[in-house]
Amino acid sequence: MSLSDTADDIRSMKIRGAGKIAREAAAALRSFAGENANLPLDSFKSAMKDAAETLLATRPTAVSLPNAVRITLRGIDDAASTADAVEDIRRRADAFIRKAEEALDIIGEITASRIRDGDTVLTHCNSKAALAGIIRAKEQGKDIRVIATEVRPWNQGLLTIKTLNDHKIPTTYIVDSAVRYFMPEADLVIVGADAVTVNGAVINKIGTSQIAAAAHEARKNFIVAAETFKFAPQTMGGTRIEIEERPASEVLSDEAAAALPYVTVRNPVFDVTPAEYIDLIATEEGAIPPQLAYIIMKEHLGWGAKEL
Repeated sequence: MSLSDTADDIRSMKIRGAGKIAREAAAALRSFAGENANLPLDSFKSAMKDAAETLLATRPTAVSLPNAVRITLRGIDDAASTADAVEDIRRRADAFIRKAEEALDIIGEITASRIRDGDTVLTHCNSKAALAGIIRAKEQGKDIRVIATEVRPWNQGLLTIKTLNDHKIPTTYIVDSAVRYFMPEADLVIVGADAVTVNGAVINKIGTSQIAAAAHEARKNFIVAAETFKFAPQTMGGTRIEIEERPASEVLSDEAAAALPYVTVRNPVFDVTPAEYIDLIATEEGAIPPQLAYIIMKEHLGWGAKEL
């Protein structure tokens, strides 16, 4: 698949989920580098930076994408030749993809340790990081149940319940607006993240903040599963993460909207969950309270977001 095809698939949500977006972006840059290995060095650098911008323009909220791009292209300016640049990009992309895959196993172990035998876990959207711990708890022989949300308007919850069903985990499937009704039945909440900011706030699928508020009210632990590449070092300098809004047609068909001229449809994809509603963030570098998010940014991503 070409880099433009990857960009189109990320933009249209054929490729979705922050972790998968990041891995596919790194792989696309690796392939693109190989395809342009015969260019002079300056032309190669220019082509790679244009390719990076193409990917970065697809989804503005998921910081896993710019982090993956920066990590993959980090050494390009120091390359002495095109061949060296191509090899460095391949090495960095391979390492990023490998670490991202290994991170899920570590996060799964951490979150599984928080799930007790007999627990019911509530989860939202389709997060491989969040599901890793639930599946690991099942593999450990724990008798667990899951409450999974529908996740309008794209119904990503269908992917979640299929995965849970494949692992023979009893699951209750609910509409998003029923979360507060079912919260008393849950023992804890585990969700993923699209971004973690310097103050420990988490940006995730729309509806997450309402679930966190309901969990806080019911005194249920709220755990976020997030690889370190989902942390946003640019927020250390005061940069705000843009909340993506997608087309109104995903919520209301164009035909239906045409019959309602005084109705405006808003379709934000994400919302912000404040740190005070989060008990723990599980990363491949260990479990941290949200207030220590800056440590991950300092030690693993750098103090600021380096420009391409």
